[in-house]
Order: sequence, then structure tokens, then C-alpha cells
Amino acid sequence: MKNNKVVIITGAGRGIGAATAKLFAEKGYAVCINYKSQAAPAQKLAKEISALGVKCITVQADVSDEQDIIRLFSMVDKELGTVSVLINNAGILKQQSRLIDMSAARINEILINNVTSYFLCSREAIKRMSTAHGGDGGVIVNVSSGAAKSGSPNEYIDYAASKGAIDTLTKGLSLEVAKEGIRVNCVRPGLIYTDMHADGGEPDRIKRLEGIIPLGRGGQAEEVAEAIYWLASEKSSFSTGNFLDLAGGL
Repeated sequence: MKNNKVVIITGAGRGIGAATAKLFAEKGYAVCINYKSQAAPAQKLAKEISALGVKCITVQADVSDEQDIIRLFSMVDKELGTVSVLINNAGILKQQSRLIDMSAARINEILINNVTSYFLCSREAIKRMSTAHGGDGGVIVNVSSGAAKSGSPNEYIDYAASKGAIDTLTKGLSLEVAKEGIRVNCVRPGLIYTDMHADGGEPDRIKRLEGIIPLGRGGQAEEVAEAIYWLASEKSSFSTGNFLDLAGGL
């Protein structure tokens, strides 16, 4: 990759995305913090990152919207330079529910936000990274979930199914662009302490489920960030189409 390393992290205003942004900044990357609606946390994070002496911008963009994605990448081109690492992290979770009570609107919203966004952001990154299109190569890391394997019955199988789609995207895309200087890998976090569980209606979900985790505790966003960084770094230069499970043994 080029010396001027640029990372775009979608949904970077909180949780795993925010921890990842901090870590990449510490490693010398120029950072684009993407957020959908909560400007204050994103701007606070950007201020912390800028204090490290690296370039950092915040870009409001709904990554379920194609035009917003195009605008996001154009702003990065203009203000930071060509993206060298894309972290597809943005996603949503709805109130815990059984399938029998799910509406088509809910299911489609989950799929557009959690799946279509990854496809379109990857498309824009590949246009810039691919050696077949004059790029210098790069890395895409997708954030999936342990739910892709468990299915999350009685809670949110729509979310789980969306993450299963990300696993398939990772494998297929990694083979599609392997000869174009682009690696595509994936992390599958399990029960991680983040604010996202409140979106599902149970802020203390991790505490309830700690007993089933072989390591006996929930994970931290910083632990997931370390795995994401490793997959994006030259330390993992022979890894593509692979998955790192961060689920405490589940």
C-alpha cells in the first residue's frame, strides 16, 4: 500500500467503529469517520484523533443510500487522498422479536443497511484500489457477527441473516479481486460490550449471557479493533477470504 495510508470506517461514531478509528490513527493512518446521524460523538472522536497528529475528517452519510456513499468517497478523495483500507462496519439492529412478528419493512431495512451498504462501499473502494483500474491495491475488512453462525433465534434472525450475507460477500469478493491487489477479510465479533444491544431493547444483554461464553466474559470493542487492524496490515499479507471469530470460544 502507499505510504499515505487512508482508512474509511463506516459507522465509526461509537462502539467497534470508534475503537477501530482510534487504533488506525495511532498507527499513522489518515482517518475518515463516517456517521449517519449522531454528529457530536463523531466530532468528539475526530478531535481526539487529530490530537495524535494525523489527518481526520468526519463525513455524515447514510451508507444505505447509494448517492451518499458516492459523496462519502468523493470527499475522502478530495480531503485525505485515495482510500487504502475500507472497514465496512455500519449496521443496525432492531427490537428483539420472533420472525412471526417481523414486518417486511423491518426486514428490508435491516438488509439494506447491513448488506447493500457493504456491497456499495466495497464497489467504490475497489474502483480506487484495484490495480486493474490504475490503483495501488488495498484491503477491505468486513465486520460480520457471531450471529451469522448462531442465527440469533427468538431475538433477531433478520440481523443474523444479514451478517450471513456478509460472510458470503467476503468469500466471493475476496476471490473476485485477489489478482487486483485487494485483500478482503472479515471479523465475526460475538458478545461484545457496545451500545448496540440497547438498540435491540436489552442494554445488559451481555451480562445475561456471560455464563455461556467459555472465556467467562464479554469482549471489548478494543479487542475487535486489534483484529481488524491485523487483517488490514501487512502482518496478514497472505490472508484473504478468511474469518476471525472473536467470541470468547462460542
